[in-house]
Amino acid sequence: MSYGSNNDAHSSSPGNDFKLQTNKGFLLALVPMMLMSTIFFGLHSLRILVAAVTTCLLFEYIFQKFVLKTPTTLRDGSAVIIGVLLAFSFPAGLPVWLIVLGSLVAIGFTKISFGRLGANPFNPVLLSWLFLRISFPAQMTTWTANITMADAFTGATPLGLVKEGLKSGKLMATVAADSRIPGYFDMFWGNMSGSLGEISAIAILLGGIYLLWKKIITWHIPVALLGTLFAIEGLLWMLAPGSFIDPIFHLITGGVMLAAFFIATDPHSSPSSPVGKLLFGVAIGLITTLIRNFTPLPEGVAIAILFMNSFVPMINKKIFH
Repeated sequence: MSYGSNNDAHSSSPGNDFKLQTNKGFLLALVPMMLMSTIFFGLHSLRILVAAVTTCLLFEYIFQKFVLKTPTTLRDGSAVIIGVLLAFSFPAGLPVWLIVLGSLVAIGFTKISFGRLGANPFNPVLLSWLFLRISFPAQMTTWTANITMADAFTGATPLGLVKEGLKSGKLMATVAADSRIPGYFDMFWGNMSGSLGEISAIAILLGGIYLLWKKIITWHIPVALLGTLFAIEGLLWMLAPGSFIDPIFHLITGGVMLAAFFIATDPHSSPSSPVGKLLFGVAIGLITTLIRNFTPLPEGVAIAILFMNSFVPMINKKIFH
């Protein structure tokens, strides 16, 4: 995967042709999530996807043409990928002006401000999400009900509802019986509240399997991240089932699968060696588990990835060079 391309991507060298084909394959893997988000959120999904992709392309053109004064790299598809992934991190009701701001942060601050495209040490999608989440918490946590729900409401995600219930002193059996929490089949299919890209586990799995099949990503980070999360959450659940929910719930909610296959695997902000990737994935899974269970935050995978992004140079240079 190479959606953080370098400045020379406009040339027709074999390396850049390969990069273009890789980005095309990555975009194809995102199609199932685009379809499912449109099924469940309708025009809201299309509005956010179009706004995010268009503004990412616009800002990349402006910064390359007038700030860096380099040839533009719009045709390589990297800005489109960032736009789609950025849209996938947003709730369905987010105002357009916040989408524009998110694209500006992702492209202008994170992707380009480090001197050249592809030199960003932090994932541009996650850094933009974190900026918006801190600056506009109400808008970023207002979850619009999808159009297939019988009783439409705007409220918390399944993870948020579980967190709220446990915080109020309820036992897990009581929390799980909350009628606002969808059944496991609904959550796996995508019939729940959440950001556009996190709701459908089946769509994410289809895209992730395609990435692995085409060797656009390797198995190390997804398996290490999801395996660590599953193992620790399973242990906590077995030791104290009244205080923790089962590991399947954690895998199919909260965007951890989207992060494992499509975000944590970004080659410019993740380790290069197989052992380094395994360490990276295990650490993200561990930190995500700690945040989800022992902090006020219902979700933690985005923060975990950004935290581990800062250790990638050390992992690459000093530990597994």
